Amino acid sequence: MPSNDARILAQAAVPTAAVGAVAAVISGVVAGGKGAIGAVAATLVVILFMGIGLYVLQRTAKSLPHLFQAMGLMLYAAQILLLFVFMAAFKNTTLFDPKAFALTLVAGTLAWIAAQTRAHMKAKILYVEPDSTTGGKPEKSGHSS
Repeated sequence: MPSNDARILAQAAVPTAAVGAVAAVISGVVAGGKGAIGAVAATLVVILFMGIGLYVLQRTAKSLPHLFQAMGLMLYAAQILLLFVFMAAFKNTTLFDPKAFALTLVAGTLAWIAAQTRAHMKAKILYVEPDSTTGGKPEKSGHSS
């Protein structure tokens, strides 16, 4: 993973983990140990899903740039649907508090999206690749007189 992609991943994952830690403390106080476990599980699910999504999106951007925007929209829609599937699947679980899980899942997802948006806006990404190997004059194209 190139350094810029790793930087964006870290800039999105760290605030999400911080939100998850705060949610775990609050859930632990409100719902006990099961609330804290639910918040930690939700934070891990968000970081895993969104991290994989970012990786897939960056690979798509490099290999199929013409599909980048459509892939991004499809990827975010799929991620949100999968997160809702997780919330529905663990709705009646006894492993952890489902409300803490669901609220942390939503808060973590919003934190990830906000942090990733901020990271992309702050990143200095070239939209034209500089070609340092051919420092000469550009080749002529078309008719010249």
